[in-house]
Amino acid sequence: MKKMVLFILLLSFCSANVQAEEDERRKLLRDSVSVMEEIMNTPDQEIPTELISQARAILIFPTLIKAGFMLGGRYGKGVASLRSKKTGKFGPPTFLVQSGLSFGFQIGAEAVDLVLLVMTERGLEGLLKDKFTLGADAAVSAGPIGRHAEAAADIMMQGEIYSYSRSKGAFAGISFKGTVITADEDANNSYYGQPFKSKDILLRGKVKKLPQSGQRFIKGLNTLAPAKRKKK
Repeated sequence: MKKMVLFILLLSFCSANVQAEEDERRKLLRDSVSVMEEIMNTPDQEIPTELISQARAILIFPTLIKAGFMLGGRYGKGVASLRSKKTGKFGPPTFLVQSGLSFGFQIGAEAVDLVLLVMTERGLEGLLKDKFTLGADAAVSAGPIGRHAEAAADIMMQGEIYSYSRSKGAFAGISFKGTVITADEDANNSYYGQPFKSKDILLRGKVKKLPQSGQRFIKGLNTLAPAKRKKK
């Protein structure tokens, strides 16, 4: 009898843990779309539509935590989606973890929403690795903002990865170079039910059944960042 009770308790604990992980994935996807909505709907501070429409992939890290005193650290979970060359639509998300150290003048702590636009083939090659470093595997630079940037044709396709961050606190000396982005294989496994790598999800089309939260995510992303229309 005791063994049966213990088994039921263990089963309940495992079920609750799985449910908590599913809720965390759904929340991350929902928060990622919310970050994009808020950034794109901020007058004169939005990502230029001309630029985002040409992005090959988008990475979103809602609430990336940065803290430090001289030696800084950062950590956060996020998602990435790749735009199809054929349809121009973004596809199923892969889950990521970001971490890193930075040196120099910095003090304080803050939560940052971070969006990365991957613009080039080299940037994509970095993203498709299980682990890549910003500034080493692909160059990263602060992206232009606002409507006035639309007319600056020389910005288009010149950078490999453009970064956009929104602060929720006070911090001096922000830099994303040296940040390590790693595939969150546990999250991908629990979300899709299979041990997919980022390349399986983004490039190889192995995701055949996408949960509703994933469908809502790519619908929101495609609405906010539609592909640039080709001239006839």
